[in-house]
Amino acid sequence: MIVRALLLALVAVLVLSDGVRPAELLWLTLLLAAAVIATVAPESHEVARLGRTAEVLITAFAASTLNVDAAALLVYLPVPIVAAALSEGRRMAGAYLVAAATLLVVGGAVEGRLDERAYLAAAGQGLLISGVSAYLVTILQRVLLARRPGEETPQPYAEATRLLTQLRSVARQLPGATLDPGGLAEHLLDEVRAMVPSVRGAVLSGSGGGRLVVLAQAGVERLDWETALDTESAVADAWATQQPVVSGRSQARSVARGQSISSMAVPLIAGVRTVGLIVLESDTPGAFPPALVTRVQSVTGAAALRLEAALLFDEVRSLATTEERQRLAREIHDGVAQELVMVGYGIDNAVAALPNAEAAEEELRVLRAEVTRVITELRLSLFELRSEVDRYGGLTAAISDYARTVGASAGLRVHLSLDETTARLPAAVEAELLRIAQEAITNARKHAGAENLWVTCAVDPPFAQVEISDDGSGIGEKPPDGHYGLAIMAERAERIRGRLEITPRVPNGTTVAVVLGTAPRAR
Repeated sequence: MIVRALLLALVAVLVLSDGVRPAELLWLTLLLAAAVIATVAPESHEVARLGRTAEVLITAFAASTLNVDAAALLVYLPVPIVAAALSEGRRMAGAYLVAAATLLVVGGAVEGRLDERAYLAAAGQGLLISGVSAYLVTILQRVLLARRPGEETPQPYAEATRLLTQLRSVARQLPGATLDPGGLAEHLLDEVRAMVPSVRGAVLSGSGGGRLVVLAQAGVERLDWETALDTESAVADAWATQQPVVSGRSQARSVARGQSISSMAVPLIAGVRTVGLIVLESDTPGAFPPALVTRVQSVTGAAALRLEAALLFDEVRSLATTEERQRLAREIHDGVAQELVMVGYGIDNAVAALPNAEAAEEELRVLRAEVTRVITELRLSLFELRSEVDRYGGLTAAISDYARTVGASAGLRVHLSLDETTARLPAAVEAELLRIAQEAITNARKHAGAENLWVTCAVDPPFAQVEISDDGSGIGEKPPDGHYGLAIMAERAERIRGRLEITPRVPNGTTVAVVLGTAPRAR
């Protein structure tokens, strides 16, 4: 668009330098209208093609009929031909060249200008420059965007296999914690705060739905950071503009308004995509001059690439885990579960056929009860495998649904206490918290012999606390399977940098709690 406007202005200056005449003004007006149509419409649209065609015809017709130096008019000819080559390919650019050459010859013959060397030289030069420019531009476009010669477009699964193979190779070469988004965010925050004086800070990343999630934070106390992208804040402005934003207002909703505060939000950009933001605040006005902002930007480029790789790896791992859980659920449902149901029906038939064999009938009844129990366990296992944190429902909804379903199946009275804000934890963290809650509920159902189950969830990112209590036999009398489940919960809690607490419940039972972050202040 800029090149088109500049060349159009140059042509106007060259044509009107010897005076303003009606015919030349009309030609320039028509050319301007065609240029506007070709510029405003989408490149591949028929309207844009019509505008480029009009540019070619108007330029060639004017060069052959107006009493003006043809070279001055043909300066503009490469513009529509190069635009056609970029959007429609060489063939259309060649068609435009042929049309321009034909019109230049016909118009020159009608006007008797084919005997003029200057006209022939200008026409040949204009056509040659247009053709060479279109050819070179298409080659450059192919070099920048196209694949290697002879390489066909890969199918989605073949491409996924290739990328995942590369990811596996790269992941094996990296240190253990470098693909952990939370660990990378904490390291970046520490590095930046060592360079720039600040009293608090956070690293935020996108989560979909027009909100951000807190990956890491530092400061004297926990803050309720602004995570919405549809508000008037430095966070939203920095995300939208991909430029650092310095403000005199805090980017945390829990900081009292009216205080003398300096805040800075610097986007973490990988390529052309905003991966996250780093937010720093100071209680001193004007604490972030341009020089400090530039220093922070100097370290965000590489950090953004590392964080993007970690987030992508985390997403791939989550997708793979979800797919595997769904696959296992399908196999169990279609295989073992169906077979056990058929065994149960067979036992029912055997019981009906043995009305006089009391001993055999009793054995079969016991066996039928055991099959029923196994089928119930399988169905609960299937439900656990298929349970996920819905993108819109939230963590507390997923945990409460699971607790209600298990309680109804096992005869447990379930008591719920749920408190969740509109902000969300990272998806991987929510998934791990759900699995910990499921394991604790399963232990209470299978091993504790409990009658009541208390489920407490408090989620206020980056803080979260999930607590499962029962009135069963207590942790000391759990069988080995229960201890194995506790080890799994501990591993999951460590993976998300949470604290797992297992304590006896008074007067009886067990309490399993996982805590993430620091508790919010009382409001």
